[in-house]
Amino acid sequence: MTPSHPLERAHHVDRDDTALRVLSTSDLAGLDITLADVVDTVEQAYRTLAAGKSDNPRKLTVKPADGHSVSYAMLGRDGVRNVVAIKTSYKHGLHSGREEQHYYTTLTIYDDVTGLPVAMMDCSRIGSLRTPAVSALLARECAAPDARTALVIGTGTQGRLALPFLLTTLPKLERLLLSGTHPDGITAVRAELARHFPGRGIELVDDLEAATRDADVILATAGAHSPAAVEADWLKPGAVTVLVGHGLAPSTLHRADRVIATSEAQMRVTGTDMADADGDFPAVDLELPVVIAGAAKARTADDQRIFAYNSGLVVTDIALGHRFAQLAAAQGLGTEVALWR
Repeated sequence: MTPSHPLERAHHVDRDDTALRVLSTSDLAGLDITLADVVDTVEQAYRTLAAGKSDNPRKLTVKPADGHSVSYAMLGRDGVRNVVAIKTSYKHGLHSGREEQHYYTTLTIYDDVTGLPVAMMDCSRIGSLRTPAVSALLARECAAPDARTALVIGTGTQGRLALPFLLTTLPKLERLLLSGTHPDGITAVRAELARHFPGRGIELVDDLEAATRDADVILATAGAHSPAAVEADWLKPGAVTVLVGHGLAPSTLHRADRVIATSEAQMRVTGTDMADADGDFPAVDLELPVVIAGAAKARTADDQRIFAYNSGLVVTDIALGHRFAQLAAAQGLGTEVALWR
């Protein structure tokens, strides 16, 4: 690997060991990165983890007794990019409406070759790109060979980029269906698709059951208060359901022929609304890093109904954050702060 390789560039930038490059929301908003670059970066992070070259310890969580806030800390190491990073997430005002809540998430990266700090950045754009990229990878690995119709449920942050990422990993998709009720969200979904795939159209559906019966890939991104709830009986043979938010009934998990998760441990912590009456989950057949690495196949028969659960792994945030830091450094973005001087 030469110094000009994308994974090595940050190691060859002259840095002051007392300074830290801070990348704001607006700095990162100006970075131009393709959907294929995002998918490749996230996929490489999974391959590295599956190969045992990266570390992804369980997240730490603190929450006050009254539940008004929640905080997470996630430490990890990418063994190919040779960086160590910590992601923090803090949300305040959980008993209030979304407009009254405060949410902050940051990623701080250190170069484990030079020992120098790389950058500290707002992590919101990383999450808004990483999550639909993971959903698209799950769909690619789990979809039947003849999958041609995709249904997205929800028009929030994850729903708006869901279809462009799905078309990036499943370019043979022909029909694109959308179930949503918020006019601004629907407009945003159409705008994102037009920006990335001009000429592709969306069919807005009002009968969720009928749309589900037609769909080969169902991606549920709806909010917690959505009434949408796809049932297992609605799924055609060979369909794959990917859960990243809400919109699927527990039956889609418990009656699935195969269950794939980015992390079984995280699914059991964050997916409690999908548990059965006794609070139990079916066993996960495979985790995504193993599938991405080619060690096993998610689908073993064309007619299997597969349930896939998307929860974040910090190694994917680290890889994408490092990629952002590389692009920002090349463009001279960010502010150098003499933090340790």
